[in-house]
Amino acid sequence: MTEPHLMYGAEFSLYSGKLRSYLRKKGIPFSEKTATAWVYKRVIVPRTGVRYIPVLRTPDGEYLQDTTAIIDTLEARFPACPAYPEGPRQRLAALLLELLGDEWLLLPAMHYRWHYRENHSFIYQQFGAMLFPWLPRFLQGRIGKRVGARFKNIVPRLGITERTRPLLEHRYLSLLDGLQQHFTQMPYLLGQRPSIGDYGLIGPFYAHLYRDPYPGRLMRERAPAAAQWVERMQSPKPAAGDLIADDVIPPTLIPILAQLCSDFLPIMLRLAGSVAEWARQHAGEELPRILGDAEFRLDEVVERRIQFPYSLWMFQRPWDAYRHASAAEKLLLQAFATQINAREALEFDLPVRVMRRKNRLFVE
Repeated sequence: MTEPHLMYGAEFSLYSGKLRSYLRKKGIPFSEKTATAWVYKRVIVPRTGVRYIPVLRTPDGEYLQDTTAIIDTLEARFPACPAYPEGPRQRLAALLLELLGDEWLLLPAMHYRWHYRENHSFIYQQFGAMLFPWLPRFLQGRIGKRVGARFKNIVPRLGITERTRPLLEHRYLSLLDGLQQHFTQMPYLLGQRPSIGDYGLIGPFYAHLYRDPYPGRLMRERAPAAAQWVERMQSPKPAAGDLIADDVIPPTLIPILAQLCSDFLPIMLRLAGSVAEWARQHAGEELPRILGDAEFRLDEVVERRIQFPYSLWMFQRPWDAYRHASAAEKLLLQAFATQINAREALEFDLPVRVMRRKNRLFVE
């Protein structure tokens, strides 16, 4: 009998939550193995060349890294209940929601995890138990605190500061309210089954905002329908059903997309310029994981945050869906992009493109 897929990940890992949900909702047989320190040293780094989870070993012995790349690989092999909508508007919406979930909702996820002490003993224990499951609990907690400090220390560099925290909380509460309204009307973002947009949002919503004690309680009290969506997305029961007919975008998603796009897409345009400038000086070299920092704006507050070239690779996915649409589709997409404050970014001429090669980033 062929062995099922094997996922190396962790319950508290944002991107593990994304891949786990995808495998379950698609009905792809898999087992999961915790990414202990031994697994990192003996499997993940030797097989992928990087230290990021999740990693998926296929029945043929391939080792795949990066949730988006893994999903794209599996979509070709398991075409039933596709993650990517066929309609141009729904496809663009889903790709934008994946981008925003992966790259922008990291901010409220990290803010609520690290700025509320109620979470700390829980998450430190989780870190230690993942890396060293054979140690006593008190040692796991101590080690987890040291490991967690590295993540906690990056929070201000993400742009989560005293000046931006109130705005980030206000936006997150508004997002919860919008999702509460949406999920009282339908089970997933675009209908009766998940799309790539659901898989993008579930990462921060499950690993941080649902499982961590403080934000988990906040979600269940303020937006119980959103909490139930999280539970559906992590349920082992495969999804079935159709997306909304006729490429319709639910009205409840428009204000959600408009706010998220307004906040995040200008960051992508600045990042594109930074990557282009770097490429002029480092032709052919591997892109660094972090490329300096740059200003970003929330309302009237201007702050600085580190730049991730990977985010540009993710942005290229909705950008391509928009730019490569047929003439008839483009008319529909222009009107939709205007509604959600995305048209300027999607019509911006990227000065460079980022590509993945052997789990590393380069400029094309």
